[in-house]
Order: sequence, then C-alpha cells, then structure tokens
Amino acid sequence: MSEACTHDCSTCGSSCSTIDEKDLIAPLNKYSSIKHVYAIMSGKGGVGKSSVTANLAVAMAKKGYRVGIMDADITGPSIPKAFGLNTRAVSDGESILPELTLGGIKVMSLNLLLENPADPVVWRGSLVGGVVKQFWSDVNWGELDYLFIDMPPGTGDVPLTVYQSIPVDGIVVVTSPQDLVSLIVTKAVRMADMMKKPILGVVENYSYFQCDKCGEKHYIFGQSNLEQVAGDLGVEILAQIPMDPTMADAMDKGAVEELEGSYLTPVADKILSHEKK
Repeated sequence: MSEACTHDCSTCGSSCSTIDEKDLIAPLNKYSSIKHVYAIMSGKGGVGKSSVTANLAVAMAKKGYRVGIMDADITGPSIPKAFGLNTRAVSDGESILPELTLGGIKVMSLNLLLENPADPVVWRGSLVGGVVKQFWSDVNWGELDYLFIDMPPGTGDVPLTVYQSIPVDGIVVVTSPQDLVSLIVTKAVRMADMMKKPILGVVENYSYFQCDKCGEKHYIFGQSNLEQVAGDLGVEILAQIPMDPTMADAMDKGAVEELEGSYLTPVADKILSHEKK
C-alpha cells in the first residue's frame, strides 16, 4: 500500500485487495488490556475538543469505569493541564507509565515526557505519527474499560495513523455554531466513512451563553444550523454545550474532575448503549 493512500479506492488504480486492514494495527502494550477505544475529533481547531475529551473521560470515570486518555494532539497537548498534571511520566524499564489523575484516570501526553512542557514540538508528520503509535504500544495502560483519544484538529497524518494503527470502536465529532460547521462536520464524517469507523454523533461546543440572572440564552456565534447539517449527514446530535465560565475556569486550574454534573453525561450514555448493540 502506498504511503499516499487516501483510502478512497474509487480514485485509485492500484490493487490492495491482498492487504488485510488488521495487519496495519499496531500491537498493544503487552501489559495492557483495553476493552473500548473512542476518538474525539474535529475538522478544525479551536472548538474545545480537548475540553470535551476531558469531561467525557470524567463522566465515564464517575460511572465507575476504568478510563484512560491518550493525548494524540502532539504539537498542542492540553490534557495534562486540564487535570493539573505537572510531573513527568517515567519508565519501569520495559514500558512508559501513564500519569494518574486524582480521580484515577490514566493519562499519556507528550507534555508529560518533555523536560520543559512549554517547549514547542517542531516535528514532521511522520515522527508525530510514530509517537502516537508508541503511546499505544509502549505505554503500560494496565486494564482499562475505555480509552479516549484526544485527536489533533483536521484530517491529516495523525488521524490517519490513529485510524490505521489503533482499533477505534467509534468517533465523537466536535464542532461549534459557526458558518463553517457544515464543512467541519462533513470533513470529519467523510474521513470516518473512508476509514470505516462508526460515528456516534456530534457534540456542539459553545452553543450559547445562558445568563445566570435571567436565564435567557444568548447565541454569541449566531443560531446554529447543526440540526440541518446532522440531518443531511445522517448523524446524531449528542449534546449542545453552552459557554460555561465554570468549566473554562476548571480547565485552566487543572480541576476538571471537581466540576459537579457534566454536559457530557448524555455522550457517555450513548457510548454505553453503543456497546450493548
């Protein structure tokens, strides 16, 4: 198979029928057992994807499941900050050990391996993709019920590596209520279709701001057309999350696990119902 493969066989004259897609899956760390893997992705950046990933992981952990987060946004990792993780991950001589949050969520991110987390990661795509595979093969995750992968924005090298190398069970697409929502969601959905990965649905972040005095909803980015877009693509709207200063403050302070309640509980419930099918 060519490295330039787009997985759109209708545009290709090559024959790859002898290659089993399972052959591309990287081996899971021998000390790890992971039941389910879900990727959180978006067609663009700046939509609060990491916030959705962090809060979804917390919602699932509060239901009593063993949860981990792989921060695959190598050049812009923000998951450690959301959980207040400031120490460096270590090795036991055979595997890298993920850091543990106060709530028991296992986290692996490049920021946990850098000597200075503020240093930029100036790497080519192939190297970044290699690190993501190492997070799957070289990290001792132990026993997990759910691993959530915080994907980088877009549909480039790293998402392709994840979908080819890791057995992803489903995808949650994150967007925001702006004019580009149709393009953002469509790109993500089409990539998932090309990679034959099921989409659980779409989460719209920053949907509105609700005044804590009068209760009125203010649509800062304008009224969303997500319902029409989701209908056209045949995907479900899982949640529409408001602009919540409390959530933003918790993310900035590394206290995401201290939030009461969760806008992502419906998404966690959707994942559980998906597993029962």
